[in-house]
Amino acid sequence: MKTKNRHTGELLPKRTHPMVEIFFEFAQLKNLYRQGWLKRGVSELDCETVADHSFSVALLAYTIAEEYRPDLDSAKVIKLGLFHDLGEIYAGDITPVDGVSKEEKTQKELDGIRRVFSELTNSEKYINTWLDYERRESPEAEFVNQVDKLETALQAGLYERMNYTQMEEFFSNNGGQISSPELKTILNDILKAR
Repeated sequence: MKTKNRHTGELLPKRTHPMVEIFFEFAQLKNLYRQGWLKRGVSELDCETVADHSFSVALLAYTIAEEYRPDLDSAKVIKLGLFHDLGEIYAGDITPVDGVSKEEKTQKELDGIRRVFSELTNSEKYINTWLDYERRESPEAEFVNQVDKLETALQAGLYERMNYTQMEEFFSNNGGQISSPELKTILNDILKAR
């Protein structure tokens, strides 16, 4: 029996292992540029991808949690950082200026998460990890959500150092959503260095 590739519609001679399929799904994030940067004039050559961003969020969140937040489960922190944008595999990187409501964006990403993990036995486990982040159900999810904002401000600072302009909103919009004292200290240091 032949099946179709979910991305290309191409007929495949046999079913591949679910882990092969999920790798191909995850790999899509390596080619999905962060749209906010492109809309502000960052070239594709320099543009952060969603995979770049997710890796940075996970590593930054883990390191900050290990150094300053012993009350948090750092393994959960890194997992949430890696999962937080997986819904974008199918939904795309929807920005605030795209005219998509928060509810519609969440539903598109949830549909995407369900699609990505649909072939795995423990799909609900993975979907629930993403939902924890999206709903900020745990202290770790709230923390990673704020690190997500911090990473965006850090990336804006990096782009300014590369002589890109129009980055101000990434400092003001994301900075206003950070309440963690440890993260505010880091953000303030970025702002002073501008």
